[in-house]
Amino acid sequence: MLKQLEPSWRELTWEDAFPTASPTIARILEKSLAGTDLNFDDGITLSAADGDDLAAFLKVADEIRRRAVGDNITYVVNRNLNFTNVCIVGCAFCGFSRGPNSPDAYFHSTETLVAKSIEAVESGATEVCIQGGLPRDMDGRYYVNLLRAIKTRLPELHVHAYSPMEIAYGVEKTGMSLRGYLLMLKEAGLGSVPGTAAEILDDDVRQSLSPNKLKVKQWIEIIRTAHQLGIPSTSTMMYGHTETPEHWVRHMLLLRNIQKETGGFTEFVPLGFIHSQTRLFQKGGARAGRSMREDLVVHALARLMLHGYIRNIQVSWVKLGFDASLACLEAGANDFSGTLMEESISKAAGANFGEYVSPGEFRALIRKIGRIPAERTTTYEIRKVFEKADSAEVFPVEKIPVMTSNRAPHAEIGY
Repeated sequence: MLKQLEPSWRELTWEDAFPTASPTIARILEKSLAGTDLNFDDGITLSAADGDDLAAFLKVADEIRRRAVGDNITYVVNRNLNFTNVCIVGCAFCGFSRGPNSPDAYFHSTETLVAKSIEAVESGATEVCIQGGLPRDMDGRYYVNLLRAIKTRLPELHVHAYSPMEIAYGVEKTGMSLRGYLLMLKEAGLGSVPGTAAEILDDDVRQSLSPNKLKVKQWIEIIRTAHQLGIPSTSTMMYGHTETPEHWVRHMLLLRNIQKETGGFTEFVPLGFIHSQTRLFQKGGARAGRSMREDLVVHALARLMLHGYIRNIQVSWVKLGFDASLACLEAGANDFSGTLMEESISKAAGANFGEYVSPGEFRALIRKIGRIPAERTTTYEIRKVFEKADSAEVFPVEKIPVMTSNRAPHAEIGY
């Protein structure tokens, strides 16, 4: 089916694709084009779209993207700091965590992390993204002390740090209130929060993925409180494991409702499950990651379900690879994520990507699909639009693997 769509669906305009859709799909797409919120049943119907219906769905998602954010594809120059891989939680979908006595366990010193942040700024980064495991004996004030150390040296650097799970752990370790703990982090220089630890916001699915992780109610409380205190966050969803399209739609509707209340989400990031090195897959508890069709449907569905509320839909190149990322950027997404400089969570789970893409490489990739590259800040302020190509734009041919299967393990993590 995808062979029939590719590359023909990418060459269609939405006006060309629309008349080929079935009456049911056309009605839903008309609602979206008119700016009407889609409901649960609409989302489920779109999730099952195939053939001409799928082609029309993807092209309308691209048109809604154009109306919402224009033809720029944005990226941020940043560095990931995964400060430790020691973790007590035991998520079945994680290939990253290690026990404290594992030969490849690590916990980087604060001095090392500050030095990495300085290197990032010297290389043009405007953001560091900090996440890590949850060591049993971690000091509850570690997170705030690390923030202060980095911001003391680099006061202008945006620190995008600490998932809701890490925030809950800090609250537990310190005995502070959630509000008080978040205020302390904000005063120490926290700029925004990764909306990870979300996986699928359904407690039954979460029980099979990680029974020791946050419940849905806890994740929502932490995110809402952060937003109320003026700390924005991303929002994420992991797909391609044990979930169904019903879970996708409910997850997106929940995020939409939170956004209606707080306005604090900067973007939505679909995170394809990277299966190969995870206990969940190896024990037969999950399918072998996401398919190319799921990549396209999830990104397009997010554009339509979240339209009018969350403007930015981000592709995660460390999960998708470049070819699939570009396809999703023509199916409703508008942001290419960050340069990362280094990233270890996805690599540990079996991803083929995750080290570094230079700004020039991003721009070359973006021009490949006829769109305009633009560097942004963490909160989507445009720093520079690159209307014309320059000498730094080199297509990263050596980093693009031959895609022999729609189940190739192309990554895992969120921002």
